[in-house]
Amino acid sequence: MQSDIMEDLKIKFFGLINKQNVTKVPLMGLNPDLLNPPDLQKCEDLCSEADQSTESEPIPDQDVLDSIEDVYFNTDGSFDSSRYELNKLPTILQPKEIEKCYKKLKQQHQVVSKKVLQLILQKQSACKVEFDKILLLQDQLEAVLEICKIGRADLQLAEKQFTKASLGILANYQRRQVTQELLNSLNTIKTLQCTGDRLQELLNERNYPGAISLLLECQSAAQTYKHFHCIAELNTNLQNILDQAERTLDNTLSKMCIEFDVAVYSSIQEAYTLLGKTQSAMDQLHMHFTAAIHNTAFTVIHRYAGGDVKRQYKQLCQAVPRETRIACLTELCKSLWTILNSYHLIVNWHNIQEDKIECKSDIKDLEATLSKQYVKHKLENGMVRVWHDVEMKISIYLMNTDLTNTKFEQFVQVLGIVNRLMEIGEDLCDFKSENLQESIKKQSLSYFSHYHATRLDELKMFLENDGWELCPVKSNFMATQLLEFRSLKPSLNNCKTWNSLDSSTLSDSDNSTGVDLQKYLEGGLSPFTIGLDDTMDEDILMNDDIEQPAYFSDESDEDIPDELKHEYVDEPDHTKVKKKCKLKQSGPMVTNTTLSILRVCGKYLQMSKLLRSIAVTVIQSMIQFFELCFYTVHLFFTSDLQINSDSLYSPKLKLSLARIRETLIISENDTMEENGNANYDKVRQPQLSSIVNLSQPEKLYGLTERIVAVESLIFLGQQYEGLKPYLEHLIANSPQRGFLHQFYMQTIASAADLRKPVYMAVTSQTFDVANILNLMNKVNWEVTDVMSQHSNYIDALIQEVCTLNERLNTIGTYITLNTNICNAVWENVAHLITHTLVEGFSNAKKCSNGGRALMQLDFTQLKSKFEKVTSLRPMPHREYVELYIKAYYLPENSFEEWIKEHKVLPDTSESSRQNAHGSANVYEAIAFNSSEPVEIYTTQLYDELRAPENGCRQCHVSVQGSLIPSI
Repeated sequence: MQSDIMEDLKIKFFGLINKQNVTKVPLMGLNPDLLNPPDLQKCEDLCSEADQSTESEPIPDQDVLDSIEDVYFNTDGSFDSSRYELNKLPTILQPKEIEKCYKKLKQQHQVVSKKVLQLILQKQSACKVEFDKILLLQDQLEAVLEICKIGRADLQLAEKQFTKASLGILANYQRRQVTQELLNSLNTIKTLQCTGDRLQELLNERNYPGAISLLLECQSAAQTYKHFHCIAELNTNLQNILDQAERTLDNTLSKMCIEFDVAVYSSIQEAYTLLGKTQSAMDQLHMHFTAAIHNTAFTVIHRYAGGDVKRQYKQLCQAVPRETRIACLTELCKSLWTILNSYHLIVNWHNIQEDKIECKSDIKDLEATLSKQYVKHKLENGMVRVWHDVEMKISIYLMNTDLTNTKFEQFVQVLGIVNRLMEIGEDLCDFKSENLQESIKKQSLSYFSHYHATRLDELKMFLENDGWELCPVKSNFMATQLLEFRSLKPSLNNCKTWNSLDSSTLSDSDNSTGVDLQKYLEGGLSPFTIGLDDTMDEDILMNDDIEQPAYFSDESDEDIPDELKHEYVDEPDHTKVKKKCKLKQSGPMVTNTTLSILRVCGKYLQMSKLLRSIAVTVIQSMIQFFELCFYTVHLFFTSDLQINSDSLYSPKLKLSLARIRETLIISENDTMEENGNANYDKVRQPQLSSIVNLSQPEKLYGLTERIVAVESLIFLGQQYEGLKPYLEHLIANSPQRGFLHQFYMQTIASAADLRKPVYMAVTSQTFDVANILNLMNKVNWEVTDVMSQHSNYIDALIQEVCTLNERLNTIGTYITLNTNICNAVWENVAHLITHTLVEGFSNAKKCSNGGRALMQLDFTQLKSKFEKVTSLRPMPHREYVELYIKAYYLPENSFEEWIKEHKVLPDTSESSRQNAHGSANVYEAIAFNSSEPVEIYTTQLYDELRAPENGCRQCHVSVQGSLIPSI
């Protein structure tokens, strides 16, 4: 019977094989006409004009498949395709439309059939493989059938040959086996009783995987022998040991938050894997990190604050002494950095283990995969949580610590620490640390407002006590050589590079100073002990034996020797020698006050670099330093200006001085108590030091001090110009950045314009204008013949010019008078001389043609001598005199028309100012120097010229609104 069954099975298998080997195209419900296409004549009959139009453009199979409606893919079996297509036909049938629809369906049917056939052929190899497996199974079944036959034959033989004695042997053998099993069980129980001591040893050796593995084996064995009464107590002991092992694992795991050890952590993770508690261990680890952050911060703060340990963390922060606040913050950051570093190392450990597992095997266990994904997700999210806890602890400390009276260097160190913390947070988990930014911003604004007010008052004190002497710096001195700019050099260089490139390449962040986090993570170092206290020597002085100038800072005056507080130093011969450089200064003109301002600006920029959110406030404060110096130089060195004329002041200079006076200088009628915070960033008007004497004619009324003051201010403005790209970079994203453009376009641009009013104060006192006018009044302008000898007043003017030139040369022996300085001085001299000549000419009651020629001769001689002495060619403002003299030669009938053509209203624009200095129209110059419209002067002049009692039309030509107030 069994043979019959096997024969039937073979027949069926071979039948299946024969079917598989015959390659047939399944009909798949296809129309037989598709497999047996009709003859060509029938096909031609079915083709229509629509068919012919589409055959010329073959459609890709994929497009045909995509065009099949979704309803044809219905698999519920209730879809009737014929009924569906019939329902789509219109009420009035069109043969061509039916043919077109028929061809489309036919084409789709052919493509589907072709696609199905391709899929069947693709699966043919897989079908062959499965059939080979069936054949193998057939062979295995035949082998099994043969074994069954042999087994049955052997059983039949045993049944015949075994006797009662043989069965007795088997029974004894069975008892022997049972006895051996019992002996093994007793040995196992004895071993289990001694396992407790071994487990304790393994735990003490921190061999947690070995201990857990042994414990699990013991529990498994105890479960096997639980039918013994002695095993019940052993199970209880093993469970207690397991609980103790888990507590030990948890305690060791908590220590990994503070001090990570790769070997120990690997052992812990292997032990938790054996226990099947990998996910719960990860949850417990994050709880330990939270507790470690809290406990570490509390311990560090309490170590400095002392007192009751029951106080809250916030109260402890408030109790930290002022002298230890920076040290406390540094240690707090170091301690919390250790925790962050441990967490990072734990994340790296898991990443490495994951890579190793993937390399060893491609077999995926569902439970292990889910556990790995859970751990990975927990670690990724945990970094943000850990950093947030660290950020909150430091933010609370900063918000509850008063840093107002901290020294600037210490506060910058605080900013450096906090800035480094924020960089670490962004590198570790891309976290912006908004709480930390807000807390340090509030502290910085509070500290900076107090610090800046003090520095502003100190700058006023320095300006009031400055002797305006040169500080002997090197010829290539720049602000960036100062110690305060040391840390800013990379940023400044980057801004110079960016400034030469397209603006689209600029970056909002300054990454050149970022912390190299990987170095600290891999090296086990703390980023809060490296790079904060670097020192570097400063070499800016012309020679080494000259002491570096002091500068106003947050240090007390008590640290400065009493001798250095005086402007004069007592020498051994009991004579007072004024402190000044003995050698001629070859470098830029810099005063101690200039250096002081640059040093404080360097400090301010350090703060802006570390905390960009307060950059606007810091830069505005830097601008106040320059503006106070700018206003003070003008105030001190134009106080004795004897000329009141708008031509000395450019429009930008006027606007700058007016704005500074309004925004920075406290009015004499105001008091600090009245305005409160309104005057917090203002200072009283400075007073010139008594040691600066501006009334000595032999010293050109303090021209040396005036030159040093103005040129040092211009040099300071140049240094501000050099900082402009970096300042713009700091506030590039601020909506308030417009003030910086105004500062550079108005205040900095007008610094050089101070030369004219300041140097005119010396020029107006150096020349005896009254004497010159008196000499001009003695000249007879009614001569009939053209004389070859110029007048005596020209000699007097030339003599004063030569005297001034000699004194300038004397000054030039110990300070460098560059071309700009000399040209500014001589331009003022030319301005004064030309207007004095016009004033003198206008005082002539009568003048003949010979007198007019004498005027021209005198001025030509003066101009020639002036250009020879001063090397300034051509002489400035010469047109003013020449056109005045030429106006005499106009005929009477054209003079009225000439006046009408040259009517110009006064204008303070830049173009008008240039016209006033070198205009083709003398009346434009008169109008610019007057407060009344030029029409008044031209009308008065015309009326006087036409008056018959005046005798001649030249007699009453006068310069109204002259530069010389005494005339």
